[in-house]
Amino acid sequence: MSALLDSFASAFDALPARDAAGLGDARRDALAAALQDGLPGPRSERWKYTPLRAFERRSFTPAAAVPAVLDPTLLAGIPAPRIVFVNGRFDAAHSDLAGLPTGVTLQPLSQALLTGTVREVNFLARRFDRADEVFARLNAALADDGVILRAQEGAAAPLPIHLVFVGAAAERDLASHSRHLIELRGDAELTVVEHHLAADANTHFANHFTHVHLARRSRLTHVRVQDEAAGASLVARTDAVLARSAAYRRLDLELGGALSRHELNAELQGEGAQVLANGVLLADGKRHLDTRLGIDHVARDTRCELLWRGLGAGRAKAAFHGGITIREGADGSIASLSNKNLLLSAGAEIDTQPVLEIHADEVQAAHGAAVGQLDATALFYLRSRGIPEAQARALLTAAFCRETLDLIEDAPLRASLTARLDAALAGLEAA
Repeated sequence: MSALLDSFASAFDALPARDAAGLGDARRDALAAALQDGLPGPRSERWKYTPLRAFERRSFTPAAAVPAVLDPTLLAGIPAPRIVFVNGRFDAAHSDLAGLPTGVTLQPLSQALLTGTVREVNFLARRFDRADEVFARLNAALADDGVILRAQEGAAAPLPIHLVFVGAAAERDLASHSRHLIELRGDAELTVVEHHLAADANTHFANHFTHVHLARRSRLTHVRVQDEAAGASLVARTDAVLARSAAYRRLDLELGGALSRHELNAELQGEGAQVLANGVLLADGKRHLDTRLGIDHVARDTRCELLWRGLGAGRAKAAFHGGITIREGADGSIASLSNKNLLLSAGAEIDTQPVLEIHADEVQAAHGAAVGQLDATALFYLRSRGIPEAQARALLTAAFCRETLDLIEDAPLRASLTARLDAALAGLEAA
């Protein structure tokens, strides 16, 4: 067994909440499956662009729930309502749940495990049957904190709800496994913003799994900003299920971390359900970013629009897989995928793989992917107007990425995200 899995097995033995809410047997089965199949190798199609040989030699210590001292400026731009986790553990001192509207509840998973019923945390008992789902299995075995966000029928929040995950320095490399549930009942509407931030330089590992359940005619805008420490490693997965006429708007900004992999799966199970998902992969230095989309059109008249942009600089590597399946019977579906990427240095690498499977009639579907360099004609035009080359490149790069932010309808939130993206791009240009 690898050092990585050995450290996780030891963490399970010491996990206080492993038997909470009657989940002990399910947790043990998940751990046993992960240990038996091990980490996926280079022959695994889903992991071929993210080799784990070096990662599996590392070992991690479970994060402890200790009071954290954070620089006030880290959270200054993140208003209430917000819930904060430091190294995967709920931090009540920095959380502020003021302003939650009637019909919306937000609590840490750790509290639900101690005081809630089995029904409230039954999403933790989900099984994962594929051998390459090792990190989902480890999450099922080891997750003891996270977010439970529920909106009742017709509930709406006028302000975004912020979920903040902070990596803070420690004496050892820490591992956290967090499980989250975002559940909207019929006609509910929320905006949720995830922030993955670094309080200090660290080389921790975070394993996030998020369930999104959207009932009929509900609307969720979900933003994820990943800006962790340069040495941190993150594996994240989001599984969304949409009922009739539900709408899921999703934006991912991958800006930080040494290794970051995110898998976004969405099942459009109800007629008229729609997913609009945009994202930016900003890979520089020696960073490795891997994003996999899996959109499954199950019902008729469903729709997905996917717009992703990638930047590669330094010796970084980025991988993108955009998978769309239109099942038999999902007639009238509309699906589109656009993935364009810019290589800003000779040492960077970007791999893109659009996949479109159609098993229905009367559908509209298109996908496209490209990897190239900045438009020489546009660059020449800007320089001919007296703009220095470095500034011209920065302008073109920013315009290339900002298109993805048009998805966000909330003007203050869009402005905040634009500023965050521009700051990351400025750092990229300086690297």
